Amino acid sequence: MAGGTSVPAAYLRMSYDRFLSFLPKENILVVTLSSYAEVLRSILPDIPKENLLLEPYARQTAPCMAFAAYTLLRRDPEAVIIASPSDQIIRDEKLFVSTVTDALAYVQKENVLMTLGIVPKTPDVNFGYIQVKEGKNAYLMDRPLKVKTFTEKPTLALAEVFVRTGEFFWNSGIFIWKAATIIAEMDRYLPEVTELFGGWQTGLDDPAWLERAYAECPKISLDYGVMERTERAWLYPAHFGWMDIARL
Repeated sequence: MAGGTSVPAAYLRMSYDRFLSFLPKENILVVTLSSYAEVLRSILPDIPKENLLLEPYARQTAPCMAFAAYTLLRRDPEAVIIASPSDQIIRDEKLFVSTVTDALAYVQKENVLMTLGIVPKTPDVNFGYIQVKEGKNAYLMDRPLKVKTFTEKPTLALAEVFVRTGEFFWNSGIFIWKAATIIAEMDRYLPEVTELFGGWQTGLDDPAWLERAYAECPKISLDYGVMERTERAWLYPAHFGWMDIARL
């Protein structure tokens, strides 16, 4: 997910190359604003044209995911998605790949919505936190954990409590799920988005159809619209070094 000109070219290229290290080029889609298309093509000249999904308007991550998921469902009804922002730094890419592939293996067997949860080193009020049900030793675990609560950017005092408990993780914004599962949950919790994509089987090829769908789409995030409400939310602990470049 490449939001536009706010993402420096070097980070977008690093993000693309990170996934290219373990996925074929044909399986990597980039979603960005249509106004950013030419800039993106100059940064990623090797991306297949059909894998560049151009949004007419910025509508946050839920419509972005609907666009990508419907595109993949049309190609493969069994498609599994690794959804990642393009503006993150990963310190240990080998560990990143192994974490993602382990989580991916679980998602291929279960109809869950998985997020990678970063094990926090210090209390930080700039990140969202996810609590899991496994309790105080959750941060030591290397397996899927059931999500209990989400808290968006707490106070410092609350963040200190979160880190001490061992059962809270930073929300990385990296998700793994089957395309069919995320669409089913969006149908349940965000019908105001998915209803606008009615006729996607043929409409995705029509720029005018996409323009109309996006013009009426609400601006809403996946976290707020789905993850904080679904019963299918799970978390995979991530121990690789991680940073959102907005914090630099």
